[in-house]
Amino acid sequence: MTSPNIDAEPTAVGAGRPTAPTPDPPAGSGRPAPVGQAAPGTPDTHASPAADVPPARDDAQAEETLRRPGTASTHQTPPSPPSPPAPPASPSPPASSPLPPPAGARPGGWPAPPDADTARRALIALRGEVAKAVIGQDAAVSGLVVALLCRGHALLEGVPGVAKTLLVRTLATALSLDTKRLQFTPDLMPGDVTGSLVYDNRSSAFTFREGPVFTNLLLADEINRTPPKTQAALLEVMEERQVSVEGTPRPLPTPFAVLATQNPIEHEGTYPLPEAQLDRFLVKVTLPLPPRDDEIRVLAHHAGGFDPTNLAAAGVRPVAGPAELAAARAAVLAVAVHPEVLAYIVDLARATRVAPSVQLGVSPRGATALLATTRAWAWLSGRGYATPDDVKALARATLRHRISLRPEAELDGVTADVVLEQVLATVPVPR
Repeated sequence: MTSPNIDAEPTAVGAGRPTAPTPDPPAGSGRPAPVGQAAPGTPDTHASPAADVPPARDDAQAEETLRRPGTASTHQTPPSPPSPPAPPASPSPPASSPLPPPAGARPGGWPAPPDADTARRALIALRGEVAKAVIGQDAAVSGLVVALLCRGHALLEGVPGVAKTLLVRTLATALSLDTKRLQFTPDLMPGDVTGSLVYDNRSSAFTFREGPVFTNLLLADEINRTPPKTQAALLEVMEERQVSVEGTPRPLPTPFAVLATQNPIEHEGTYPLPEAQLDRFLVKVTLPLPPRDDEIRVLAHHAGGFDPTNLAAAGVRPVAGPAELAAARAAVLAVAVHPEVLAYIVDLARATRVAPSVQLGVSPRGATALLATTRAWAWLSGRGYATPDDVKALARATLRHRISLRPEAELDGVTADVVLEQVLATVPVPR
């Protein structure tokens, strides 16, 4: 899966105490009245309720019951000898303590979590699974996998008809994750995104109705078509991974990621994303038009009966899941980064700030983002350490949306990718 450039490719129950046997009454004692009834000729004014005493088993036990305080009796009976102490009850384990797990399994019979190598093989196989529905966008698949490994969000940019939406749906199916699609329009309100309180007539109370953000992969389709007021509803969602309504935070499912799409050529009726929100996207993945050979394959795929709305018929099956994703994330954090590679990342970020055509360069958050994506790419490549080539492979996807160009540079046709090419060519590479 290695590539020199990510964009270059197309109740427990305790033991009770045993009841000591009641000795037989001495000879000549009269038969007592039944439980709950006073002796003959005695007013029944302090009879104990039957629910407070155990049911009588024999005459002796009933007589012992009648000798309790508040119970009338017509004769005196010698006190019974003291009962011997009961043996201590054997301790019982609490019901909440789990049984010892079987070999190779966790308590409850769940399978053991996958190791790092198993998770890597599953995520590498993800490319081939997505290719059953999306042809010629391997680099975009790699960018989305890197974003998920870093617990980040991704912005997909491409002209209409290059399978941006299909890519997200297929990725969610291959990863066995829940996904929801939200079409951003000019009249969309923040409550339509996060959820809101709704009055329930039956309970006469307000209940929270979850919005579409309560999912694993949120497809924010054409995110730049909604006003900034609604776009800002995603700020807390993307940064804190929670939704606060009326002061009550509600956490989102894990894993969670926002995969947003936008059209780069249409500007009428759109609202450009603010810099603060652009900076919260870990990567910006571009989906170009496919080459001629790939486009022929797309047409042949549809001629063979491919239905984009039926991924199961196309043979797309889950090849990984949340367990593999969690194991992969832990392994990525263990990738070693040499201090010289750290310095190289900082030098690249600082070089963008002094470029003549740049109005706003990469911030320290952008540098930490490049560090995260570099480690993820190194792990996917089968290495436990990062190299400068890993930095170069992810620099464009991680930094292109964090650079703001001067107006005159934009008029001259300068793009963020051109600036990054110049920076990568001039900053010395550690050896």
